[in-house]
Amino acid sequence: MEKRLTRTEMLFSLGFIFMLIVAVAAFFVGVKVGAEKTEARYVPGDKLNGEAELKVTAYQQQDLVSFYHTVFLPYREFVVEWVAAIEKMKAGLSTEPSSQLKELSALADKQYAEASQAAVSRVSPLLVESQTNVLKSLKLFAQAADRLEPEARSEGAAGTVALIGQDAYYRQGLELALTAQQQYYTAMLKWSSSLDPDLPADFEATGIMELEAWKSLPLVVKNKLMADRLARRKLLTAYYPQDLAARVDLFVSTGQAAKMRIKSIDAIVDLLIGTEAVRSGDFAANKARFYSKELLPQLPFFIS
Repeated sequence: MEKRLTRTEMLFSLGFIFMLIVAVAAFFVGVKVGAEKTEARYVPGDKLNGEAELKVTAYQQQDLVSFYHTVFLPYREFVVEWVAAIEKMKAGLSTEPSSQLKELSALADKQYAEASQAAVSRVSPLLVESQTNVLKSLKLFAQAADRLEPEARSEGAAGTVALIGQDAYYRQGLELALTAQQQYYTAMLKWSSSLDPDLPADFEATGIMELEAWKSLPLVVKNKLMADRLARRKLLTAYYPQDLAARVDLFVSTGQAAKMRIKSIDAIVDLLIGTEAVRSGDFAANKARFYSKELLPQLPFFIS
């Protein structure tokens, strides 16, 4: 006759089996977690950083500010020196254009070295592309200056200016520099749209823009349009796109456009550029008058 298990023995047996199952499950969970930690320890750092970075919002203000100080400012410092040197040559104030080209080449190399060390957020592709174009343009400007330096010794200032304008390296560098500027100002537009959904993430002017359409645009869009205009005209300037935008607004607000019967923004831009009426600092001079309530990133050239 079989001996039946008592209730206590049966509960004990079931409890033992349950604890055994839990112990085995815990063992396998522990093995899995430990393996994942070990694997993570040996994953390349750039991969981990990249995965974490993808969770970050694109075109944050801190990215725009960092880009300004590490990439855009070195680029602008070179541009200001380059433009000043060309203006001196055009005015006949430069007696040794070859020496100036040598200095400009060295400056381009210096600014290239500085801008190339900048770490630009990969989640903001326009900033990545802008940095790439800045670096390419600085390299091409340096190469153009090096190529033309020997000829500048005999050509004189006016002849050197003509040679620069015809040089393929310079022309390509100019195009890339202005594209880099466009990309930076488009990135600012994307930043503003992330804060205000009523603002566009991008804006392209199609056809002739009338004055009334211009008046209704926020400054961040106007700045981007002026960067577009400078790129289209292949103009490297000591002033910023916002300086040009401010001069356009001043021209319209003072009634000069109506008095001269000018109805399009491009006509005003052509007039201002053709008469050299735009200066670095025009935005700052008119900021309180026109732009006190505009949404702008806290960048040095918008604050000062």
